[in-house]
Amino acid sequence: MCISLIQEARRLGASDLHLTCGGAPMARLAGRLLPLAATPVAAPQLAEVVTLLPDRARQQLERRGEVDCAWDWGSERYRLNIYRQKGQYAMAVRLLNSTVPECETLGLPPALQAVTELTQGLALLVGPTGSGKTTTLASLVQRINVTKAVHIITLEDPIEYEYPAGKALIHQREIGRDTLSFARGLRAALREDPDVILVGELRDSETMAIALSAAETGHLVLATLHTQDVVTSVNRILDMLGENQQQVRSQLAESLAVVASQRLLARAEGNGRVAAFEVLVATDAVRHLIREGQSHQLHSYLQTGAKAGMVTMEESVKSLRKMGLVK
Repeated sequence: MCISLIQEARRLGASDLHLTCGGAPMARLAGRLLPLAATPVAAPQLAEVVTLLPDRARQQLERRGEVDCAWDWGSERYRLNIYRQKGQYAMAVRLLNSTVPECETLGLPPALQAVTELTQGLALLVGPTGSGKTTTLASLVQRINVTKAVHIITLEDPIEYEYPAGKALIHQREIGRDTLSFARGLRAALREDPDVILVGELRDSETMAIALSAAETGHLVLATLHTQDVVTSVNRILDMLGENQQQVRSQLAESLAVVASQRLLARAEGNGRVAAFEVLVATDAVRHLIREGQSHQLHSYLQTGAKAGMVTMEESVKSLRKMGLVK
């Protein structure tokens, strides 16, 4: 039954499916949770999915009480987070695209697409969980894959998209399976002759520090951060690397290329969601503000930086409304 529920959720265009023992299956459609069926999910049905997991994931679930992993069913790919609650299994299923969407399909702003032309620097994509950051980064990696003969190393937890053969050489490393942590994998990546490094999440100060060093020493680093907007993201980086602020500000000013904040809005016709973006481009003026510890003034530059490709979230939403994509 669980497999049929997952397939029905995909048919309806849901982004996620929640299955709880004794509860009705719930699908997230256009950002809203709605019941997918009236019949409660039974414990044996959830246990059946667990038996289909790879051995490593199943062992981790038994040992820790939760597991987050990618899962292939036929030609379709999913991200499963299975956990125990009240002594029974529950799971959140993220329904992934079987192919990586193109940048144009996702409506990425030109300044964000331009990241794929860079040879070094730090490009950050920020936003809350479930806002589509992973898909956006995957579209940027795929653009590079089809246009440049470079070496790309990705560090992901878990691997959500698998890239087709292109001009690039791509090695995808999964945290917990191929390397112990983002920091350890990133440190090792610097010795693996990469041109582009994707970091699924900058979770701690060690990973952040290594990412900045990598961006500063001739690598293009693409990464995500769980913050709400671009200005907050700059301040979060400075807070994470609190020691020797002057050196950190200088390093960030030199290495930062672009920060983009993303959120998903329900489409006007009620079918699916569309992304709105806020984009801060690291112009000379922006770098100066960061270097001088005046990041509180970045919002003003964001509002007046249209010529440099900057976009505020308000302007992005207004543009989507004008095109009739959102209400």
